[in-house]
Amino acid sequence: MPERLIRPLDPVRDRNDVAVLLLQAADYYHLWLGHDPGPEQVDEVFSACPPTCDPARSQRLGLYLDGQLAGVAELSFGFPLPEDAYLGLMILAPSARGQGHGSAFMAHAETLAHPSPRIYLGVLQANTRGHAFWVRLGFGPTGVS
Repeated sequence: MPERLIRPLDPVRDRNDVAVLLLQAADYYHLWLGHDPGPEQVDEVFSACPPTCDPARSQRLGLYLDGQLAGVAELSFGFPLPEDAYLGLMILAPSARGQGHGSAFMAHAETLAHPSPRIYLGVLQANTRGHAFWVRLGFGPTGVS
């Protein structure tokens, strides 16, 4: 089992690693945007959040396996209700999928979301594998879209 580390991402120091990871996980961007991720998507890892959230409060996290960035996540606070948390993004490199790293990454995000009573997340309809993952973790439709 590789050594796993989860830490906040730095928009300057970690930018190149995020760009490499997003290209490794281009399958997600093809489902979402229909093309490879570019600089705009790298920027969004460090800046995007739901409309009612303060980007300064968001957590930008990196999952490192044996020192290599293998996943990113963005956790915001205040959507859809002020007391809620929202996982707006979680992407793993294909080499990190199916090994329990996503579950561990989410468990870490849940500790950061405390004391929010709920964590919401969005799943692309076309992302059937991602949908199955979230269902296994106990998430289900809320009617919020």
